[in-house]
Amino acid sequence: MQHIASRESLIATNEFVLSVAEPLDSEGLAAFASQLDAVSDLLLDEVPLRRTLSEATLSAETRAAIAGRLLSGKVGKPALAVAQFAVRQPWASSRDMQEALRRVSRTAMFLRAERTGELDEVEDQLFRFSRIVDGAPELSVILDDPTADPDARSALVHRLLAGRSHPLVTELVDALARDTAGRSFTHGVGELVDQAAQRQEKVVAIVRAARPLTGEQTTRLTGSLSRIYGRQVSVHIEVDPAIVGGIRVQVGDEVIDGSVAAQLEALRRRMAG
Repeated sequence: MQHIASRESLIATNEFVLSVAEPLDSEGLAAFASQLDAVSDLLLDEVPLRRTLSEATLSAETRAAIAGRLLSGKVGKPALAVAQFAVRQPWASSRDMQEALRRVSRTAMFLRAERTGELDEVEDQLFRFSRIVDGAPELSVILDDPTADPDARSALVHRLLAGRSHPLVTELVDALARDTAGRSFTHGVGELVDQAAQRQEKVVAIVRAARPLTGEQTTRLTGSLSRIYGRQVSVHIEVDPAIVGGIRVQVGDEVIDGSVAAQLEALRRRMAG
């Protein structure tokens, strides 16, 4: 979402979701998240409805009333309240509204894992899955193909993950397979990792090292990065013999490259003049 109005509406809707979710137990959160995801699916499929519910020429209350008539009795009160809140907000496009409902459904899913102490595991499994896809061109070609049948992508995800990962990981990646929001699947998995970290007020650091780091090395590195960025850092380590030695750290678009390979390349360039 590039438009400032949509970003602000997403933030407001996400905050509203957190307030609605506060009194819900684990079972209630699961239903809440699933129903928000289903509303997003509905708006993805029903383009005229999506456009009506984001139409700026209709008053916010009229849009909310339409959503109420459509969804009452089909979703619970918490999901209905969020849907009506969302359609009252100003969106740059109807697709932004639909994507926002998808994203806040994930907020509810992550909140459930956070309460059970499983969010770190979920984040780590999402990251590892993203690396598997990146490392298997035959998978990324299928999953990133914008013309691929969403049901076929979903079936592939289930074959890869069902019974091998946390149920929430399968649920999140399946939702992404059904709706990539016009972006690549691998980009979407990366966003899931970032969103899981954000729930814990962390930033994600991808660390490449020539060999596995010890627990002590990982602890020291995490502490150093946390001091640099002024917040907690979620460190994901990849072993990459090609860097020879040292480490390469990426946080968002920022790269700290202390690898031997980078130093050798810099030396080669200087010698080449």
